[in-house]
Amino acid sequence: MMGETREFKTEVRQLLDLMIHSLYSNRDIFLRELVANAADAIDKARFESLTHPEMAKKWEIRITPDKKAKTLTISDNGIGMTQDEVVENIGTIAKSGTRAFLKLLEEQGSKKEELPELIGQFGVGFYSAFMVAGEVVIVTKKAGSDAPAVRWSSRGEGEYELDSAEKSEPGTEITLHLKEDAEQYLESWKLSGIIHKYSDFIEYPIVMPEVKVNEDKTETVTDRVLNSQKAIWLRKPSEITEEEYKSFYSHLSNFGGTEYLKAIHLSAEGTSEFKALLFLPKQAPFNLLMPDLQKRGLQLYVRRVFITDECKELIPDYLRFVCGVVDSNDLPLNVSREILQENPQLARIEKAVTAKVLSELKKLLETDREAYAGFFREFGRIFKEGLHTDFTNAEKLKDLVMYESMNTEPGKMITLAEYVAAMPESQKEIYYITGEKRESVASSPALEYFRSKGYDVLFMTDPIDDWIMQQMFQYRKKNFKSIAKGDFEVEGAADMLKAAQEKFAGLVEFLKKALGDKVGEVRFSARLTDSPCCLITEGNALSPHLERLFKAMHQEIPESKRILELNPKHPLIEAMFELSKQSDKAPELEMYAKVLFDQALLTEGSPLPDPAAFAREVTNLLLKGISGK
Repeated sequence: MMGETREFKTEVRQLLDLMIHSLYSNRDIFLRELVANAADAIDKARFESLTHPEMAKKWEIRITPDKKAKTLTISDNGIGMTQDEVVENIGTIAKSGTRAFLKLLEEQGSKKEELPELIGQFGVGFYSAFMVAGEVVIVTKKAGSDAPAVRWSSRGEGEYELDSAEKSEPGTEITLHLKEDAEQYLESWKLSGIIHKYSDFIEYPIVMPEVKVNEDKTETVTDRVLNSQKAIWLRKPSEITEEEYKSFYSHLSNFGGTEYLKAIHLSAEGTSEFKALLFLPKQAPFNLLMPDLQKRGLQLYVRRVFITDECKELIPDYLRFVCGVVDSNDLPLNVSREILQENPQLARIEKAVTAKVLSELKKLLETDREAYAGFFREFGRIFKEGLHTDFTNAEKLKDLVMYESMNTEPGKMITLAEYVAAMPESQKEIYYITGEKRESVASSPALEYFRSKGYDVLFMTDPIDDWIMQQMFQYRKKNFKSIAKGDFEVEGAADMLKAAQEKFAGLVEFLKKALGDKVGEVRFSARLTDSPCCLITEGNALSPHLERLFKAMHQEIPESKRILELNPKHPLIEAMFELSKQSDKAPELEMYAKVLFDQALLTEGSPLPDPAAFAREVTNLLLKGISGK
C-alpha cells in the first residue's frame, strides 16, 4: 500500500476542535480512554481465542514514555485492525468499532451472556489523545488475518495519512508526540497516578518500563505493573479478608480511618447488569451537614474503568453517607463519559441500591440493636430526610426511624413499631412533641395529661423533625398527633371546660387585653394537670421551634399568634380571678399576666422577648412576697 492522505468523513475542523478543546474537562482522561480501548481490543482477541486457541497469549497493555523523543506510546497485543477497519473506526468520528463488533456477534446468533463485556461503546474516546499530542501515530496489525500492518497518523487538523508498516505481532501501538505543555505525561509518577485513579481495576496488567541505575552506572530495565487488577467488588464475600475490606473502605470513604459498620455486596442481572460494594460508616464526619464540603454519590465504574467518584444519580440524597462502588457492564454514557445520560437504567440501579441498603439496615436493626442505635444516632437526622422525599419507600423508612420518648431514659431510642406495640388500648393516636433538645420538651406542661394517663409521647428533637411531620400523617393506621398543636379533647371534660369558661369569663377578657397581640386566643384546656398554663400552636401554623430555625436561616416568615391555654383547676388561676374583681388591682394583675405568659415561653424552651422586663417583674413579685405588702 502506497502512502496516501485522506480527509475525515465528517465536518472535521470544527468537530475535531470540539473534541480536542471542549469535550473533556480533565486532560488526564486521555490515558484512561486509550487504556480502555486497549482493554477492549484484548477482550475481542481473547473472545476469538476461545474458538482459535492459537491466538491465546499472555495479554497485556504497555505504556512507554520516551523523554528524548518526547513521545508516549500505549500498546496492546489485542485484536488489531486492518486498513479498512482503521478507516472505518478511526477515520470516522463517533464510529465505534466495539459497537459494530457486538452487533456482528449478535447477528451471528451469539447469546448475550457469551459476549465479552466491553466498555468502548462510545466512539470518540480515542480523539482525546489530541488534547496532549500534536501528532498521533497508530501502527496496527489484525490478529488472525494475513492483511499487512497499517500505519495511521494525523495532527488532528482534518486530515490523516495511511501507509503500510512493519509489525511482526498482532495488536495496536499508539504513539503520541506530546505538546510542550503536556510533557508532564512523560513522568512515571504522573502516569502511575492516572492509572491508579482510573484504570487500577482493569483485569489485564498495565506495565511500564522502569529504569534502575546500578552501582557500576549501567542501567537495568524492568517492567513495573501499574494496576492492582483486583476489583474487590467482583469477588465473592467469602474470599475477601477483613483487612482487604478495611483497606478498600479507607480508599473509598470521605470519613477517614478504616472502621466501617457494614459491607454490603449487590449483584444485579437482567435488564440492568451491575455489581456493587457499599459501606455503612460507623461515625459521621465533621462535614456531614456541610453540603459544599462533602462529596456525594457513589463511585461509578464501567467494566472496571473508573468514570466518576460522585455519581449522585446512583443513590438518593438521604443515603449520602453510604460510600461504595457501582460497576456496570452496559450503562450507556455520553461521548465524553464524564456526564451520564438521562437513562432509565440509572433509575433502576438507584432503585436496586436503595432497596438493598434499606434491607440491610432492617436486618441490622433486628440482629444488632446496639449497633443500629449507634448508626442512627450518627446519621438519623440525614436518614429521616427520606420520609419527606422518598414516597416509594416511606413505609420502610418509618420502620427504621427511631426517637427518644417520655417513657424512655435519656439517650435510649425506640422505633415507631415499638411505640405502637406499647400503646394502651384506650390510646388511639401516636403522640409527639418537637423541640430543640430532650431537656426542653421533657419539661413541657403539655405532657402532663399524657403522663397521668400512662400514654407515651415521642420526643422529636432533630431540626428536620418539624419539617417531616408536616406530611407524615400515619403509621400502621395510627394518626400522628402533636400534643402542642391544635385543639385537645378529653372525654368527659366538655362540661367542665364550659363551666370554667363561663365562670372565669372576666379574667379571660382581661388577659386577652393585657397580652394584646402576643396571643391569638386565651382559653381553658384539659391537657394541663399541674401547671397553670401553656402555649399552644394552631394546627396548621409553624411550631415555635421551626420558626426559630427559619429565622436562624434568615428566612422571612409570618409571625403566628399563640394560644394561651389555662388550667381551670390550678389555684393560681382562681387567685387571679379573685384579684380581677378588684378594679384597683388592674395594674398588678397586668404584671401577673405578663409574667404568666413569659413563664409559658420558658417552659416550652422559647426565648423571652424582653428578659430584662421579666427579671424586673419577678423581682417585684419576690419583694412583695417577702415584705408581705
